[in-house]
Amino acid sequence: MADESTSHDGQLQKSLGFWQVMFYGMGSMLGAGIYGLIGKAAGSLGNAVWLAFVVAMFAAMLTGLSYACVGSRFPRAGGAAYVTQQAFSRSWLSYVVGIAVMMSGLTSMATGTQLIAASLIKAMHLPVNEKLLSIVLVMMVGLIIFRGIRESMWANITCTVIEASGLIFIIAVGMRFWGSVDYLAVPPAASAEGLWMVVLQGAVLTFYSFIGFEDLLNVSEEVKDAPRNLPRGLIAAMIGSTCIYMMVAITAVSVVPWGQLAASNTPLMDVAHTAAPWFKGIDTVYVFITIFSIGNTALLNYLMGSRLLYGMSSQGLMPPILGKVHATRRTPHIAIMVLFVIVATLILSGGVKQLAEATVLLLLIVFITVNASLVRLKITRPTERGQFEVPIFVPVIGGVVCAILVIARVSSAITSADPAGRTAPLIAGAIVLIALGLFKWLKPSKAVLEE
Repeated sequence: MADESTSHDGQLQKSLGFWQVMFYGMGSMLGAGIYGLIGKAAGSLGNAVWLAFVVAMFAAMLTGLSYACVGSRFPRAGGAAYVTQQAFSRSWLSYVVGIAVMMSGLTSMATGTQLIAASLIKAMHLPVNEKLLSIVLVMMVGLIIFRGIRESMWANITCTVIEASGLIFIIAVGMRFWGSVDYLAVPPAASAEGLWMVVLQGAVLTFYSFIGFEDLLNVSEEVKDAPRNLPRGLIAAMIGSTCIYMMVAITAVSVVPWGQLAASNTPLMDVAHTAAPWFKGIDTVYVFITIFSIGNTALLNYLMGSRLLYGMSSQGLMPPILGKVHATRRTPHIAIMVLFVIVATLILSGGVKQLAEATVLLLLIVFITVNASLVRLKITRPTERGQFEVPIFVPVIGGVVCAILVIARVSSAITSADPAGRTAPLIAGAIVLIALGLFKWLKPSKAVLEE
C-alpha cells in the first residue's frame, strides 16, 4: 500500500498531522481582534469578563463538535458545501453555502491586507500607495500557498507562535497581579440584571473571537488520517485558544481597572505598559505582532478559499478548471489565481468593511446549515459513522445557539446608529441573491454525492 502522504495526479497532498491541524485552528482563532475585544467586553462585564470567554467557548464548541463530526465523516475540500449536499441533495443550497464561506474569507483578506499595508507604511514611512501595497501582499501570500501545503503550514505555525507570544507575554508579566480583584464583580449598571444574565450577554460578543475553527473543514482532504486527526486538532485548538483568552482576560482586569480598560483604545497595550514599564519600545513590537497576526488570518483565509473552490469544482458546483492541481506543487493553482483577482478587485473597489460585517452574519447562517445537515444525516443515514461522533442534541443545540446569535445580530443592526451596521443584513441578503443568480446563470452540473 502506498504511503498516505504520497500524492497522485489530480489530487491534493495529504501532509498535515495533528499538530499542524491544531496550529491551523489556533491561528484562525487567535487574531488581532482580541487586543480590542478585551476593552469592549470589560465595559459590559467588568472583572467577570473571563467568564464570558468560558460560556462563549461552550457555545462555539457545540458547532465546533458538529464540524469535527462531519469532518470525520466527510474529509473533503468542499467543506460545508460538500456536507450540505450530502445531507439535503440541493445543489442551489450547497452553492450558496460555498459562496457565503468563500466571501467571508475573501473580505477578511481584503480588509486585513489593507490594515497591514497601512501599518507598514506608518511604521516604516514607505512612500507607496496603500492599495497597491495591499495587492502586493496578497500576491506574496498567494505565492506561499501555491508553493505547497507544507510551506503554508510552516508560515502559519511561525505566525501563530508570534501572535500567541504577544498574548503570552502579557500573561507572564501580569500574573503577579492575579488575585488582586474580585473576579465576579460587574459594573453597577449591570449588577441589577444578575451576574449570569450579564455573562450571557457578554458571551454573544466574545463568541466571535472563536470564529475560524470552521476553516479546518476545507483542508481536511490534505490531513493524514483525517477522521482521527481533524476532530482532535479542532477540539485542541478551541481549548487552547480558550485558555489563552481566559488568562489574558484575568490578567487584564488584575493589572488595569475594568473601567480604564473599557475607555481605552488599546486596552492590552495599557496592561503591558503597567505590568512591564521596563520594556522600552513595546508599542513598536506589538505593531509587528499585529501585522503577523492579521497576515496569518489572510494566509489561512486564502488557503481555505482555494481549497473550497477546488472542492466545489470536484462536486460539479464550479467550473472544472478550478479543480486542476499543479503537477509539481500539488496545489490548486488555477483557484489560487482566481482568488487573487477577486481579492485585488475587492481592495480596489473599497467599502470592504461593510461587506465583512455582512459575511459574519452569513457565516452564522452557514453554521446553522451545517448543524442541520448533521442532524439530517444522523436521522437518514444512521449506520454511516465517522471515527468521531457526537449525540444528536449537540448539533440541535448548536444550531439553536447560532440562530439566537443571528437574531441578536440582525436586531442590533436594525437599531444601530451606525449606517454600516444597519446595512449589513441587506448586504448579506444581496450576496445570497447574487449567489442564486450565479447558480441559475452558470447552470453547474448536478453536484456529485459519491465519487
